[in-house]
Amino acid sequence: MVQLVFATNNIHKLREINHILGDSFSLLSLKDIGMEIDIPENEATLEGNAMYKAKHIYELTAMNVFADDTGLEIDVLGGLPGVHSARFAGESKDFSANIEKALAMMGMAENRNARFRTVIALILDGKEFLFEGVSEGRIISDKRGSEGFGYDPVFVPEGETRTFAEMTLAEKNRISHRARAFEKLREFLVLHADKRQ
Repeated sequence: MVQLVFATNNIHKLREINHILGDSFSLLSLKDIGMEIDIPENEATLEGNAMYKAKHIYELTAMNVFADDTGLEIDVLGGLPGVHSARFAGESKDFSANIEKALAMMGMAENRNARFRTVIALILDGKEFLFEGVSEGRIISDKRGSEGFGYDPVFVPEGETRTFAEMTLAEKNRISHRARAFEKLREFLVLHADKRQ
């Protein structure tokens, strides 16, 4: 069984990823390895943030590790909040405040197109890899649903009438950006494990 550290303290993410990766992998959080640290996200891109977090933990532990960064990119806002999604309304990472700020900036704009993009950085046996998942959709003006986290209550994915927050975890994991990125990671890890045997 491949053992991996997921460089996060976010229990919502951990729950989603455990659901996606399944029983083939032993997933450890930062808490599990006694490192409840908040790793800075100061890079200019999602790729940069994800790799910085992975490298930081790898350098401290020498364990196989992956980290992710996700951004909501709203067309009418020129791609904002993007890499600043988690702290869009301030350092407190207040999901409701982030949503309110984004909706206020969008106003009554007709173009509601947006996408979630997740980038995963993996360091496996000292080698670096990147994986990406994208979910296209649109932003609605009122929050709906109580599942998920972040901007889920205002994001309706392409081909759906419900927000991510109105879906079960299993439903969201079939189509979400994070699920798509982590499915690529899972396929890569399965292939890697097969080669080791």
